[in-house]
Amino acid sequence: MLGHVESDISIASRYLSNQKGVDLQFLDGGRMNAYGLGGSLMLDYEDYKPEREYDAELRYTNIAMNTFDTSAAVKGSADSQSLGLWARTRIPTPLTVLERPLRAVFEVAHTEFLGNLRGALGFNSLSSVGTGFEIDRSASDPIFSRVRVVFRYQFGQNIRGTSIGLAASF
Repeated sequence: MLGHVESDISIASRYLSNQKGVDLQFLDGGRMNAYGLGGSLMLDYEDYKPEREYDAELRYTNIAMNTFDTSAAVKGSADSQSLGLWARTRIPTPLTVLERPLRAVFEVAHTEFLGNLRGALGFNSLSSVGTGFEIDRSASDPIFSRVRVVFRYQFGQNIRGTSIGLAASF
């Protein structure tokens, strides 16, 4: 992993410093460069049949990150670890789109944050449930063989949210 972030919000930084006594040195011309080394170990289960498809993954990730050539306010290191479980099923519906069945999509996921990630954003875990549809475009010789739209609800300790995901397969 290699990353670079810069900020220059000098007016807001001066206001917060003068009015609230908050030192936000990073906001005024700050920058952060970071690198990380690590990886993931994943167990994957797939069961694809014409009448339905099941996918499930269990993944452990560990990436040790460090900053370099960085503003003093954000120098540091972190051990980024997580353990996640994700599952999706796709079931053909009676509806036909582009000469193929429209598929209903259902997803669930849960991630436990470990190491320095635990509590860093105000929560220790994040879960989601989602539903949507998938269009199989393979009959029309397209660039994308499948297009999927999934609406998700994410939740955890002190956090709630929604999202819309769009995915395409070659």
